[in-house]
Amino acid sequence: MLKIKSSARGPCDSNATEIAENQVSRDAWWPSRRKVGSAVRGRPEKSPGSTGFSPERPLTEYPFESRWFDNDGFRQHYLDQGRGEPVLMVHGNPSWSYFWRHLVAALQDGHRCVVPDHIGMGLSDRPAEAAYPYSAARRVEDLDRLVDFLVGRKGLPDRGWTLMAHDWGGPIGLAWAQRHPGVVARLVMLNTGVLPWPPAYRLPWFLRFIRDWRSAAWFVDRTNLFTLAAARFGAIRPLPPAVRRAYIAPYARRRHRLAVTRFVQDIPLAATDASWDVLHDGARTATGLPLFIGWGERDPVFNGLVLDQWLHRFPDAVVQRYPNAGHYVLEDAADDLIPRIRSFLDAEHHASLPRQEEI
Repeated sequence: MLKIKSSARGPCDSNATEIAENQVSRDAWWPSRRKVGSAVRGRPEKSPGSTGFSPERPLTEYPFESRWFDNDGFRQHYLDQGRGEPVLMVHGNPSWSYFWRHLVAALQDGHRCVVPDHIGMGLSDRPAEAAYPYSAARRVEDLDRLVDFLVGRKGLPDRGWTLMAHDWGGPIGLAWAQRHPGVVARLVMLNTGVLPWPPAYRLPWFLRFIRDWRSAAWFVDRTNLFTLAAARFGAIRPLPPAVRRAYIAPYARRRHRLAVTRFVQDIPLAATDASWDVLHDGARTATGLPLFIGWGERDPVFNGLVLDQWLHRFPDAVVQRYPNAGHYVLEDAADDLIPRIRSFLDAEHHASLPRQEEI
């Protein structure tokens, strides 16, 4: 069985239980609440000292079965769709599991797609800061507990996982994989960071302000500016209004978006930063593993310097560049990118894929 390290708050053991498994219908977001053994069908109760986001109506293009896991006292939302080899999809900031919706729909016929929302994001609990650290180290521990639960209680294998990650889901997912050698068999990285940063890389000014200036962080938290800007400018092709609303919905109220600001403030740029020791060496996990990189080249954060760093460290990676795609590459390039990811996951086609190609 996959062994997961325990956190400072307590061990991960058989007391971890799934809180709810409810079908999210197209007609009503929450069915009536009904207890079934240790599970609650319907809207989960919020953890003490936390708030939670509950959409008032169905979200477009998100017709999936929602599940909740008691992650060390906080209710973590995740998807568990399909059958086959397991695929763990880790989102970044300020998105949520919604980012992966098209890929889940495309892969679920032959893969078991596990797609968590980080605590404080998406449909997961919003704990008070005094109860939850909102740090990269804790994000890695959250993945530990969730995967340990799925392997130990839900029948997922302890080997053969595919790790897919976007944005800061990359360093977090890789740090998790590094803790468990042999669990991850292949990687799919989409516009994400590789640490240490390239020598010439500079964090964009708007992220620097949020990270380093309390007044800027306060303003962004008050106005939701970062989430609104990401929904508007994260994709080069304007998103349909309903899709933009779905990206924004979990963070529309101020009490629901603390994690967005804390994520930025926790970005490690040097060895003196709190999250550096947790994240800086995670990319070593990719050594010797099949690696697919899908990259929107009009991303102001994870730019060409970051992609070059990936290629320098992993020259055998299968790389797909999209000059007319932005940070939300799955929005701009889904029609071409998703079939290529499917082909990459098919071992019979992997060897025949071109190493680098530009669309």
